[in-house]
Amino acid sequence: MGERDLVIDCEALTRSFPAGVALDALTLDARPGEVLALLGPNGAGKTTTMRLLNGVLLPDSGRASVLGLDPWTQGEELRRRTGVLTENAGLDERFTALENLEFVGRLRGMTEQAARKRGMDLLERFDMGHRADVRVQGFSTGQRKRIALARALLHDPELLFLDEPTSGLDPAATRDVVDLIGSLAADHGRTVVLCTHFLGEAGKLASRMAVLFRGVLHAFGTPGDLAAELWSRFEVRLDLGAPAAPPLIAALTSLPHVHEAVATERGAIVFTSARDDVPSVVAACVRERSTVFGVDPRDPNLEDVYFALEAQAARSRSTPAPDLVGAFSAEVPS
Repeated sequence: MGERDLVIDCEALTRSFPAGVALDALTLDARPGEVLALLGPNGAGKTTTMRLLNGVLLPDSGRASVLGLDPWTQGEELRRRTGVLTENAGLDERFTALENLEFVGRLRGMTEQAARKRGMDLLERFDMGHRADVRVQGFSTGQRKRIALARALLHDPELLFLDEPTSGLDPAATRDVVDLIGSLAADHGRTVVLCTHFLGEAGKLASRMAVLFRGVLHAFGTPGDLAAELWSRFEVRLDLGAPAAPPLIAALTSLPHVHEAVATERGAIVFTSARDDVPSVVAACVRERSTVFGVDPRDPNLEDVYFALEAQAARSRSTPAPDLVGAFSAEVPS
């Protein structure tokens, strides 16, 4: 894919504040119709990245092209083609749900009739049509998020920047917003940049992820690609109907690419170098006359990948790593 086909193409973006470097030489891209997750704890540089790419902040150095435009010289034109959802909904308490959307629509040059129709359509889509004429002052966090997301979509943007779109939501509202974001890319072809510190959310939505710690990009790619780079052991669970006997464990550990094999209540767990080693593991079981009821190769999940990157980031710097276990939610509630 050439540079002209990329929705976002940035190289060596750097931005500092009085407190220090917020973003250090960031290089990444986003493709049409994909959800790109920017992952990291608070202070990692996610929001700074979003503001830079939307032309709201100027960089200290580096370059970027977003929708074929320069964010810092063509920012006004760019923002007409992007939608932004900030972590705080920022709705006007004095207005109704529909008035909040109409107001923004008029600011964006829409006619009163067009803004009202589009706003009402979006409220209906987000299951908020029945509250269109109610002032937002008493709305829940989830309801406010839905209205804010409708506002970001009001002018039918090609690119969406979503900053912590599910923070503060209850499990049901979180599920609804996650499903909606997924449909925007899958069904409507929009590119979405998702800033989040929820791993489960990113795992459900993103085709690629950029992992930031303290302003530095430590990994960029699909979870599978990153796992392949990081993982030296591949887990295979064998269902044998009973604990693996010592001769079978010995046979498995003698295989060239097996690092370890341990008996379990119903079989064994075997650690190999790669998925390609699974057939030889099964073949060893057959040679030892063990009945194989099931084979469960387990790819590293997003949490495995993330915390391996955390450890890698900690080793690469002299200061201690932050406590990210407490900062991250492993799953989006279903």
